[in-house]
Amino acid sequence: MKALKEFIHMIVIPVAIALFCSKVLIVNANIPSGSMEDTIHPGDRVIGSRLAYLSQGPERGDIIIFRYPDDESQVFIKRVIGLPQEEVLIVDGQVYIDGAQKPLKELYLKEIPQGSFGPYEVPEDSYFVMGDNRNNSHDSRFWENHFVTRDEVMAKAVFQYYPRIGLVD
Repeated sequence: MKALKEFIHMIVIPVAIALFCSKVLIVNANIPSGSMEDTIHPGDRVIGSRLAYLSQGPERGDIIIFRYPDDESQVFIKRVIGLPQEEVLIVDGQVYIDGAQKPLKELYLKEIPQGSFGPYEVPEDSYFVMGDNRNNSHDSRFWENHFVTRDEVMAKAVFQYYPRIGLVD
């Protein structure tokens, strides 16, 4: 009986806590590509908060972890650019929201983006997302389903723990 109690304390309880954390509190993501460079690099490990969007949805500039709209068995990480019911237009690599005269200020970009895309009308409860390494990112511009729905958003990327330690922004 004592051995059973020790087994429960040493194995069952920690496993239950770990499962609870991974299913309810956090997402542990491994970054497979360079689409988010220089913010996040291939091989980096990132923790996302599943609780970040309980009371409100993602905001422009947030880095989100989500199920890929064209194949929900895959998990992607990108930056939110277009919010629900906005129009996103990309001209010569510059992003314009709702016909604005000035493009978004995007200080996080790896290099000057190329190309013109859109316009995209973001549906209600959906988001238009792009990588920070725009010239090397498979993102909303190229997907069959251009938008990430609110239900596909798993977490907000918050913390990087390998190989560097720090907040993700």
